[in-house]
Amino acid sequence: MIVAYIDTYRARFGVEPICTVLSEHGMKIAPSTYYARKACPLSDAALEEAYLVNAIFTLWQQNWRVYGVRKLYHEARRAGLGVGRDQVARLMRIAGIRGVRRGTHHTVTTRRDEAAARHPDLVKRGWDVPTRVDQLWVADFSYVWTLAGFVYVAFVVDVFSRRILGWRVTTSKHTSMVTDALRQALSLRQRHQSHWDATGLVHHSDAGSQYTSIAFTAELLEAGIAGSIGTVGDALDNALCESTIGLFKTEAIDLPGPAWKDRREVEWQVARWVQWYNARRLHSSIGYLPPVEFEHLHRQATTVTPIPEVA
Repeated sequence: MIVAYIDTYRARFGVEPICTVLSEHGMKIAPSTYYARKACPLSDAALEEAYLVNAIFTLWQQNWRVYGVRKLYHEARRAGLGVGRDQVARLMRIAGIRGVRRGTHHTVTTRRDEAAARHPDLVKRGWDVPTRVDQLWVADFSYVWTLAGFVYVAFVVDVFSRRILGWRVTTSKHTSMVTDALRQALSLRQRHQSHWDATGLVHHSDAGSQYTSIAFTAELLEAGIAGSIGTVGDALDNALCESTIGLFKTEAIDLPGPAWKDRREVEWQVARWVQWYNARRLHSSIGYLPPVEFEHLHRQATTVTPIPEVA
């Protein structure tokens, strides 16, 4: 493409000045490179590969630079590129890109109130049991270190669709953090479905004091939601939400560069990431679809009257 651009304007400006301006704007090319390319033009196959490398790199950039071979292959197919998985791996090597790898996070945020009454465990690790949206929500929160101190991020996730329905960023671990995340989840469902109610819905969390508090229990009762608390001491009692938080840390927080400044900066990052996670990110557990698209297709398949798609 650069060679073709120079060909178009060389008679007017000259090769050397064009190369200088292009290099100053990030498209580095020396006059000698241009002349060498003209002497030995690329084959059609090499040119096609160059276009594919550029397309793969663009898709990788558009998806927070986190996709590895597997998800980038599915994203490329959705974009209409006729590429195979091994071909995507080779194109990624040419482009010098790779997916992120999830780390481990051991900081404990859960503080149990041993005297508080707890809901029974209604889930018992049955993450594959739900057959529809709004049958099982899971909730948890984690921390993010900033230059102004720790902030905490709470999530509410629909297990069936993997959609993040509610989230909140605060500077303290008060019960209001998880209550506000729940209220946001309820508001989202009620906003897009006028006759929505919480019949049959279970809210599952760990035994943190925020989730066993009287205030949070009252919120569940008022909404008509059945509460569920994982088995105390079981590392997998809330594994699905913890997995979502792990993705959040890897894809949105643990990035190279300066530390996060304060709560407002983290909040903006969470908002951007959740929007991408729900509307664009491919999830292998739901057939390599984004959660919003998966929910829409599921509703269309189970409803007689067509449902307009919502973002």
